[in-house]
Amino acid sequence: MSLLVLIHVLSAIIGVGPTFFAHVLVRPDQTPAQLRESLALAKKLEFFPKVGGSIAVLSGLILVWLGDYGSFMQVWLFGSLILYILIQIIVVAIVTPKSRRVHYWVQLDENKQATALPLKQEQLLKSVNTWFYVASSLGVLLFILMILKP
Repeated sequence: MSLLVLIHVLSAIIGVGPTFFAHVLVRPDQTPAQLRESLALAKKLEFFPKVGGSIAVLSGLILVWLGDYGSFMQVWLFGSLILYILIQIIVVAIVTPKSRRVHYWVQLDENKQATALPLKQEQLLKSVNTWFYVASSLGVLLFILMILKP
């Protein structure tokens, strides 16, 4: 059981961890060239939430099923799952489409020499950054619930 707990904790840290750095990578005060590099790095980091987050959810559900944690409807347990789902919705449904549009713009050959983002791209980037702050905040709450559980 302790090995499963270890797997769960490590996968949660690895899975949610990149979310805490994403708003640094997509900050609005970058040139298009800097943003191109940041978005490429952010794309590489996407792997960790996909794999780590999936393992964290599966191992968490197995822990609840095998362990003596009580009712699934406890605030810390149900709340943790809801927070994780909200983070996934924010990243997959809100952030990813917007960041793809910015990524597409900075990758276009005619924009490779640009020194600043157009207003539309800048607004998209600010929105992505804001949503990453929301996801990071929810991630902090998620870890608080998991640490302070009874």
